[in-house]
Amino acid sequence: MNVDALLEDFRQGRVTAEEIKRQLTGHSYADAGFARLDHHRLLRKGQPEVVFCQGKTPEHVAHIFHELAQANGRVLGTRAEACHFEAVEDMPGARYDPVSRVLSVVREPVEPVGKVIVVSAGTADLPVAEEAARVAEHLGSRVVRHFDCGVAGIHRFLSVLDDFLDARAVVAVAGMDGALPSVVGGAVAAPVIAVPTSVGYGASFGGLAALLTMLNSCAPGVTVVNIDNGFGAGYMAHVINAQCVAAGKG
Repeated sequence: MNVDALLEDFRQGRVTAEEIKRQLTGHSYADAGFARLDHHRLLRKGQPEVVFCQGKTPEHVAHIFHELAQANGRVLGTRAEACHFEAVEDMPGARYDPVSRVLSVVREPVEPVGKVIVVSAGTADLPVAEEAARVAEHLGSRVVRHFDCGVAGIHRFLSVLDDFLDARAVVAVAGMDGALPSVVGGAVAAPVIAVPTSVGYGASFGGLAALLTMLNSCAPGVTVVNIDNGFGAGYMAHVINAQCVAAGKG
């Protein structure tokens, strides 16, 4: 359904308000039996529905991707495996990154805007950091990556600090002691989205120690997402960045 064309028909008096309501309600979702695909997500949120591939069969992912691609021309999937990619690789614009486990279909690339920085404490945090980066890129943000900048060698972060000064949002990813987001939050003006990872030895409790450290950060402007939630961080970073650009601050 072309919403812009429908609204133009309403402005020209070719359709009534009741007809618009009927069409919008009738196209709000598609019932695939095993899933109800939210076609109104783009209208409400500015981005189409994102597919969480983990736990879904390749056949389910393929059906969902084809449906969403037909409706939006773009599809993003997270926590995907190689078998999911094999099920959709015949689709134009299909791409898969095994590190971040991000699966996407992009038929018409968008011009990236603004600036989001994704910084990680260690190379072991790279899968989560790369998930955040690829999500923000898919949604339309320009992303700059700085990996392996943990506080055990703080000079590594300080050597690239100038690059953070014009960022609109920063995603800081860390496991172990989870200290990096506090350091970044105390040094940059942009809002910092902290991502604890499950990387660490026994007392890290699968990322819980890093999560608590980040929740207790005394640096202003730091917010925290769930353990290993690169998707949530990348999505939020894009939202902040896009609003800055829309306000003329990009």
